[in-house]
Amino acid sequence: MWIKSVCLFATIAGCLGQRGGPYKVPDAKLEAIYPKGLRVSVPDDGYSLFAFHGKLNEEMEGLEAGHWSRDITKAKQGRWIFRDRNAELKLGDKIYFWTYVIKDGLGYRQDNGEWTVTEFVNENGTVVDTSTAPPPVAPAVSEEDQSPGPQWRPCERSLTEVLGRERVCKGSLVFSEDFDGSSLADLGNWTAEVRFPGEPDYPYNLYTTDGTVGFESGSLVVRPVMTESKYHEGIIYDRLDLERCTGQLGTLECRRESSGGQIVPPVMTAKLATRRSFAFKFGRIDIKAKMPRGDWLIPELNLEPLDNIYGNQRYASGLMRVAFVRGNDVYAKKLYGGPIMSDADPFRSMLLKDKQGLANWNNDYHVYSLLWKPNGLELMVDGEVYGTIDAGDGFYQIAKNNLVSHASQWLKGTVMAPFDEKFYITLGLRVAGIHDFTDGPGKPWENKGTKAMINFWNNRFRWFPTWHDTSLKVDYVRVYAL
Repeated sequence: MWIKSVCLFATIAGCLGQRGGPYKVPDAKLEAIYPKGLRVSVPDDGYSLFAFHGKLNEEMEGLEAGHWSRDITKAKQGRWIFRDRNAELKLGDKIYFWTYVIKDGLGYRQDNGEWTVTEFVNENGTVVDTSTAPPPVAPAVSEEDQSPGPQWRPCERSLTEVLGRERVCKGSLVFSEDFDGSSLADLGNWTAEVRFPGEPDYPYNLYTTDGTVGFESGSLVVRPVMTESKYHEGIIYDRLDLERCTGQLGTLECRRESSGGQIVPPVMTAKLATRRSFAFKFGRIDIKAKMPRGDWLIPELNLEPLDNIYGNQRYASGLMRVAFVRGNDVYAKKLYGGPIMSDADPFRSMLLKDKQGLANWNNDYHVYSLLWKPNGLELMVDGEVYGTIDAGDGFYQIAKNNLVSHASQWLKGTVMAPFDEKFYITLGLRVAGIHDFTDGPGKPWENKGTKAMINFWNNRFRWFPTWHDTSLKVDYVRVYAL
């Protein structure tokens, strides 16, 4: 089936058009790379975009995104190429797929593609005789290509569960994002939030995509921007209604008005989430990122609950920080990661693990990892384990001892409750708020102060000069099955 249509992006799978259009997309060439990898390509015919969507050993349900979902924006040596270097294929595996191209401003799609692995090739396309080739072994783990184990094994069912997938193979790559695009339109797996964040941390920013998201050398870039620079001077003492708000309409998530001790958040940042496309339970997530530098900046590299089974307030359904480094130079040598199950200390930060760095963590890129198991969590940075959390008999008793009122809800789950449900990935940047910085000398606001946000803004002459390298940069995100 061939579809011709006018589409803005390849990720708009439901675009309408004429069947049997005059242009036919060339058949995609699929190759299983030895010892691991998948390469999909079509010859260049003047396209401005090529997209590949596919699933391994599982039929596509219409025009779903699939296990592989990628928009390619540049041709290489006369071909448009999608590449997954971590795909673990074996003879007999079957890939179901659909492809899409934009040519002369029009979109064309090829549906119902099927391909079976019958041979392997090396990087230059030469067929590999696997009967005489040495069996592949697990390569050394590097920050550029982290692999969970040996290849060429039958599909052993994993403990990992992935939203929308019936079967997950042990050790397989279940999500990958390399941020190779040049705009938000290239990110089919991510939804950008447009709203005013509120409880339980009440940060002093709003989420938007206006000037806060970019791409640089293959990395996603999230940066803070002053609200007044986007709108007009004095907007923070006025009223702001967000267009295209993704929050609950008619609430403070979409509209803010200065009143008394409250002002419109003075800083704009961004937050991207996989809530609509990808969520999982148990597995290992790796995020290669460079943390932001600047007073009172807070990176968000988190896993958040998909359904809030145990409640939607005060982190009753949990939050997992893959990595967290405060932006102030005085704090930036300490890395944190782990679970949050309450908004208030001491229990909020009680189970977080930390690692003291020799230099500030925001000086360079690092690979931050969280291993999520049915009986605990493990935190890593650049392959080194720096903290473990053992669920033991569950988190209820320790939470009850620290007066966490919603802890009783976890008794209806497993020992990992509230971390026994599916979570999705979030990447973003927050500013200040009432929980991540304790009150003390040099801090321009008090967490419980009625004019906290105004005091923060009025002291900008102290913190704004520190905002020299404020962007959160993310090179890749990968999730592996247990």
